[in-house]
Amino acid sequence: MQFDPPLQHGNLIKRYKRFLAEIELDNGEVITIHCPNTGSMKNCQAPGSRIWYSKANNPKRKYPYTWEIVEVDGLNLVGINTGRANRLVVEAINAGTVQQLQGYRQLETEVPYGEQNSRIDILLRGDAITGKLADCYVEVKNVSLGMGKGLGLFPDAVTTRGQKHLQELMSMSAHGYRAVLFFCVQHSGIQWVSPADDIDPEYGRLIRQAASQGVELMAYEAVFDINASTIQLSRELSVVL
Repeated sequence: MQFDPPLQHGNLIKRYKRFLAEIELDNGEVITIHCPNTGSMKNCQAPGSRIWYSKANNPKRKYPYTWEIVEVDGLNLVGINTGRANRLVVEAINAGTVQQLQGYRQLETEVPYGEQNSRIDILLRGDAITGKLADCYVEVKNVSLGMGKGLGLFPDAVTTRGQKHLQELMSMSAHGYRAVLFFCVQHSGIQWVSPADDIDPEYGRLIRQAASQGVELMAYEAVFDINASTIQLSRELSVVL
């Protein structure tokens, strides 16, 4: 993923009203930017943190700048824009980085499916004639909660929507399709991912049930190049239940 124009930077003053943040630029100017994250952003919104933001090409936007990345603990970079995760995974599949998801004839996004009026993030169409590859339903989750010593947790807040997605994936698996929960790990300090049982115990219960019923769990690490204003998925990480 290439940001154009390149990312700009500032220091976080505060996140507020859930979708807004105030930052201070190097020249002392204070601006308000959009915060594209519906979670708690636990450990990712300390005042004074260095942040990077993009500029939208749409002149009609009330807030033209969007928060993309934050530096945590003066060490690790974290992508907080959950809307980027799907695109990162699509790019990685198309580039052949995600070897487990190769060989499909077509990739579609935001396709209606399931029994609960859902949309799947990525649908990989198999070969319906020969039956060599069943359709593959891929639900993408952005991981930004680092707990230190390489541990990353999901979710960072109770997610009834995420619980529903697990139920839908289990249903797809039961009907003979391939079902994948894909963790897009936008945190340079995370080496493996586990369910955040203390935050959302029901999600933890459901993800273990899903794994036992054939839903595949995958996690890939995002690599940030601030100077080049790029993010891309690079290598597979472990999911530990």
